[in-house]
Amino acid sequence: MEQTSSSVNSKQFLLEIVTPEKLLFSQGVDFVVVPGSEGDFGVLPGHCLLLSGLRIGELQYTTGETTESVSILSGLAEVTPTRVTILADIAEKAEEIDIERAQAALQRAEEHLERGGIPSEVEEAKVSLEKARLRQKIAERFQKRRSRA
Repeated sequence: MEQTSSSVNSKQFLLEIVTPEKLLFSQGVDFVVVPGSEGDFGVLPGHCLLLSGLRIGELQYTTGETTESVSILSGLAEVTPTRVTILADIAEKAEEIDIERAQAALQRAEEHLERGGIPSEVEEAKVSLEKARLRQKIAERFQKRRSRA
């Protein structure tokens, strides 16, 4: 269910996650933890203005008693007192991550890293490995939570 800023209550703020392909998420939330380029940072309603780069990491948002995760693979975050806008190069909700695909990507990245190569290839393999581990972690946690429900 999509919420607009007019349906966000006074104890929430609007979180929007946008990729080049689509608006992934737009809803009122109570709290968000963002993988900033200088480290994770938390946002509550009324936060000061902030602009931050994003690194590969897990964005978590809380609404009521529920916390959800999104994998972020770089981008920008804009924070205002009433809104957080995430402009992500790539973002995936936990429920959209195919765990088998994530595991296969992890295996490929590990093999690529083991083969070595020129420094730029090794660095690319390290980034691929980091992305694959993040996606797998988020997908497995979601699957466990879903199986308990």
